[in-house]
Amino acid sequence: MSVSPPVSRLELLDRAKSIAGLTIQQLANKMDVSIPESTTHAKGWFGNLLELSLGANAASAPEPDFVNLGIELKSIPIDDNGKPKESTYICVTQLDPVALSSWELSLVKCKLTEVLWIPFEANKNTPVPLRRIGSAVLWRPSTEEEKQLHDDWQELCDMIVLGEIDKISSSMGKYLQIRPKAAHSKSLTKDKNQAGANKLTLPRGFYLRPSFTQTIISKNSH
Repeated sequence: MSVSPPVSRLELLDRAKSIAGLTIQQLANKMDVSIPESTTHAKGWFGNLLELSLGANAASAPEPDFVNLGIELKSIPIDDNGKPKESTYICVTQLDPVALSSWELSLVKCKLTEVLWIPFEANKNTPVPLRRIGSAVLWRPSTEEEKQLHDDWQELCDMIVLGEIDKISSSMGKYLQIRPKAAHSKSLTKDKNQAGANKLTLPRGFYLRPSFTQTIISKNSH
């Protein structure tokens, strides 16, 4: 089943409201999609289901999921206490010095200008099909939040440009962190910032800390 992209924020929010409270199975049935037998990678599959049901149209392009609205879509697994269970992946960490030179032009800022957060139950004792979808939160970073995100990004990118990516740990950054993002240790990518023509390193991604996404969800929930 194909859904056309929403033409306004109001239409997008209405669509998000219409799926709040549904189980993953109910949404899958509505979209005529089968839930995979193996749910090891269920989160990625569920994100795709949300994109399909809400009309996201960026596909894999480096743009917000709802291109015409400039809004990114992020699903967020929540535990029984209403807290995010893990860091939220934002985008790949680009290792080209040009891509690391400007916060305003960065992929991180592009993805975080405005985000539609969709919480969903992630209790391991509840089968994936029976987990419920929560109420959406449409969020734009405040001036203070964007300043901290920018500061985190700058600190991390400065290290990459200096060729010190392997010294970056997940403890760095108040809101934003860099973590390895690879299927296994043999998945390597070229790092143009390090000495040597073919210096390879593990691919990495930018992530938001659970403590930060918790404040987003709790501040904006009604």
